[in-house]
Amino acid sequence: MSQSVTVIGLGPMGQAMAAAYLDRGYEVTVWNRTPSRADALVARGAALAASPEEALRANQLVILSLIDYDAMYTAFKGAEEAVAGRVLVNLSSDVPEKARAAADWVAGHGGTHLTGGVLSPPPGIGSPDMSTFYSGPREAYETYRADLEVITGRTDYRGEDPGRAALMYQLNMVIFWPAMLAYWQAVALAGAHGISASEIAPYAVDNYAGMGQFIDFYAPRIDAGNHAGDVDRVSMGVASMEHVVHTNADAGVDTAFPAAVLDAFRRAAAAGRGADSFSSMVELLREPAADA
Repeated sequence: MSQSVTVIGLGPMGQAMAAAYLDRGYEVTVWNRTPSRADALVARGAALAASPEEALRANQLVILSLIDYDAMYTAFKGAEEAVAGRVLVNLSSDVPEKARAAADWVAGHGGTHLTGGVLSPPPGIGSPDMSTFYSGPREAYETYRADLEVITGRTDYRGEDPGRAALMYQLNMVIFWPAMLAYWQAVALAGAHGISASEIAPYAVDNYAGMGQFIDFYAPRIDAGNHAGDVDRVSMGVASMEHVVHTNADAGVDTAFPAAVLDAFRRAAAAGRGADSFSSMVELLREPAADA
């Protein structure tokens, strides 16, 4: 466990991380391309590095919270030598292959790279209930585990492959963004009928809470290759989504999102799965669409 840390990148997430470390009594060094973003942190006692190189040299443990992995290379151009001996915990969002390439790049400059995927919005940083995926060298993870638990109280180590944490994060984003977009779609449709977002919010919460039952039911069936249409059928989904699209169209709101869902159901039906469970759409999604 260290009592000092560098945080590079002071967007909302980076600022929340630096603040969490300050809350726990750490000596915190920060750097951001726009220095003024550090003002509130400096007022609390953080040290503002004049350059990425200075920020790297300040501490052995370095937290990166950047827009993507390419931003790391941009920030460290000309400061590569300062990477040596540092443990870079890269919490920037990107794809697994870029995480693996970054780990190789850091190792090539004498440093250690841990990939992270934070499952928390900025207000949740520092909470014992939030979680972060990590992958990369186990020794580095174990050495700094207590420090990483300052960011989120729960840490989920997924192995040595530096791409695995990025993959686990992206799996969660595959679920999160469309799920939230579905709610925005419902809000738009409700609003067209004079119903507020707040009014439908409890129903949306109940809807999402109930999804756990579906996931628990379907996961073992999917793993067993069982897509029997004994509970539901793709044809039911086609009919239901046609109603959804028409309801949105009749209200004069955008139909692109529900139409895309309907298209997926129709493709499954056209592939001969109309009488199968809609879990069979997993098989459809395993391969790119024919016209992609």
